Amino acid sequence: MTTEVPPGVLPPASPPATDLPLRESDEIQGDVLAGFKKDQMVLLFLKFEDGVKARGWLQRLTPRIATTRQVATFNKAFSEARQRSGGDPTGLKATWLGISLTYQGLATLTGKPPYPPAAADTAMGAFQQGPVARAAILGDVDGSPSSPSKWIFGNNKSEEFIHAVLTVAADTAEDLQAAVIEQREAAAQFKVSVVFQQNGSTLPGTRRGKEHFGFKDGVSEPGVRGFDEPDPLRPEWVKGHPGTRLIPAGEFVCGHPQVDRSDMGGPTELPAWTFNGSFQVVRRLAQDVPGFWAQVARQLEVLKKSKAVDDDATVEWLAARLVGRWRSGTPVAKCPNADTPFNTVASNDNDISFGNDLEGRITPLFSHLRKTNPRDGLQEKPGDKPFPEDPVMDRRRIMRRGSPYGHAFDPAAEGPGGPDSPRGLLFVSYQTDLVTQFEFIQQSWIDNSKFPPNRKNPPGPDAMVGIAGTVNWNQDGDAVPLSFQQFVKTEGTVYAFAPSISTLRALGEGRLPDKGRPEIGQPVDTFLPVPDLQRKDGKSWYWAYRTVGGKQVYRAISIADGHEHTDRLEKEDRAVSEWDSLAGVSSVDLFLPYPDMQLKDGKSWFWVFHSVDGKQVYRVVTIAEGGDRADVLERADGPLSRWQSLNGVSKLDCVLPAPDLQRKDGKSWYWAFHTVDGKQVYRGISIADGQRHNDLLERPDALISEWDCFAGISRITTILPVPDMQRVNGVSTYWVFHQDKYRIISIADGSAHEDRIVVPDRPVTLWKSLSQE
Repeated sequence: MTTEVPPGVLPPASPPATDLPLRESDEIQGDVLAGFKKDQMVLLFLKFEDGVKARGWLQRLTPRIATTRQVATFNKAFSEARQRSGGDPTGLKATWLGISLTYQGLATLTGKPPYPPAAADTAMGAFQQGPVARAAILGDVDGSPSSPSKWIFGNNKSEEFIHAVLTVAADTAEDLQAAVIEQREAAAQFKVSVVFQQNGSTLPGTRRGKEHFGFKDGVSEPGVRGFDEPDPLRPEWVKGHPGTRLIPAGEFVCGHPQVDRSDMGGPTELPAWTFNGSFQVVRRLAQDVPGFWAQVARQLEVLKKSKAVDDDATVEWLAARLVGRWRSGTPVAKCPNADTPFNTVASNDNDISFGNDLEGRITPLFSHLRKTNPRDGLQEKPGDKPFPEDPVMDRRRIMRRGSPYGHAFDPAAEGPGGPDSPRGLLFVSYQTDLVTQFEFIQQSWIDNSKFPPNRKNPPGPDAMVGIAGTVNWNQDGDAVPLSFQQFVKTEGTVYAFAPSISTLRALGEGRLPDKGRPEIGQPVDTFLPVPDLQRKDGKSWYWAYRTVGGKQVYRAISIADGHEHTDRLEKEDRAVSEWDSLAGVSSVDLFLPYPDMQLKDGKSWFWVFHSVDGKQVYRVVTIAEGGDRADVLERADGPLSRWQSLNGVSKLDCVLPAPDLQRKDGKSWYWAFHTVDGKQVYRGISIADGQRHNDLLERPDALISEWDCFAGISRITTILPVPDMQRVNGVSTYWVFHQDKYRIISIADGSAHEDRIVVPDRPVTLWKSLSQE
């Protein structure tokens, strides 16, 4: 169990272990972040014959649903035992249950539509429509091998309507069978019928961990911030897994911080009841194994005839390029000539760069690896600078689960295992936006013959899992066209939602909760120190501004001096409109104190930055000492263009004073943070003492990633100095707030202003003063 500490507690000489709060969640279902990771799995596709009785079934089932904490704890123990024993430990096993509900399932449980009609291009709209209505987006069009009319499940026939998907996962076939029988009997008691049962299991022997085409699967799964431990040297990676990027949890779990989406219209907006839940996609993908390998062999002859490859190139060599990895999982980008089947490090390697292979001469642009995650190798057109992985690639990631189904291919078998024996991949993914994640990858990347874009010779669709089409083999600017049939066809699809445990309990009562997370709104927008109550009687007072229900309010809080820096809510939320000086202001972005006019003649002066009609402006206000701290508007709103140091800035996000450069040689230095093209940057500015307070741009914009202490942060919300730890032994300490997390950093005096993380990210809910209602 992780240990939560008060917000201001500072560590001794060395930082504490990384805090991973999501591992302790008893609200998030266990398969989403932790993953069941069992050899045996069954999906039961269910239909509710009676909504009221189905609620009783759900009430009985909910206490049995595995949580993230349970699954993560078991997986860690299993992994440690396997490391000690050198193989799978005996006697350590578990059986897990997970549940997801379709739109129709939610409506049946609640007796009404779960939410109003939503736009088709939104996550809620896609969920509402379901995969049959969106078949064209998925490439499952009428007349194709994947037409919904041919699906085994999910085709919307009334007698087979799916309301829920129950996942049963176990370590042994015996445990799985016992659990499935138990769940079938329990469902029958409440008139919940099984429409279809889909079995899945890990392939045996040397095929273990591979899919039916013979390639290692599941190598490229993302890590999750707050769940997976970051690498000390590369905090954007998972510890012990080079190249596995840590993605904000909000890409997979609703209501948590997401990758920056400011250039896409902002973050995904979802109902409160979705908090701690995840949208699930289930697809049965049949694989034509002999057809795949036969086609690879035929296309290899085309390449040899065109002199595009050496005469000694093998079928294995070409197949590896269609996938992007060899059978073992070793990346072609690193080992282009041969597989390394006994190198476990190479077979789990995600530290892959396409930056030196932008035209796909080593790993083709149509390879499965590049089509599903282009990493650092995606350009708008040849010659352009590749798009950054954060945020462009990171916001397209999905969490894949699932399992192979059917017998492994055996050309000599007459029954199970033979060429006509059903086999394929039971695809399961979790994401918070069906449109911008799963559907985007399928439509805009996998099946799009013109992705990557603007190539003289279009790359073609994903040659492994995409629709039938022509791919272009790049040969020194020319192209050799290769024709590939469709080897993977869809035999069923379901869009479902895996609710939090709290939402499941509410659904058992026939309702959706009005609140998903504690209604604290955005934890904090900015702070304003109460000028005459700083470090007085052992504590410092602040006005904390935050957004609740779309409106900004403020409250008074205090922070005590001392090791624990205990915080306290002093006065409840009040409307910003109560400030005379803030008349007409709907939301304050930040306050910037005049450096030489604090507590002067009984009042303190501030620049107040806020937005009007989408444009940031500023005004000047004063706050008097003592009593009711009367505030006055001293100067009306003016444009940012009046600030010479803010030339090119559309909106100032926050400002951090350089601790040892305040009122030095007649001026004060600051780092000013703002956003350009969806990326937060910072610049150095100065403000002179005196009546005019002349400002200068001292340092041009640079990425915040240049700061060691901001590693892993895409956007800083605000920064608050620790009141009694400014310039102590040449070091100043700060709380850095970003979305619903905060960390503690330090900045040293001196020209280099060396910075470091003192305490890693923790949830803002640890601040009692910001969480209490």
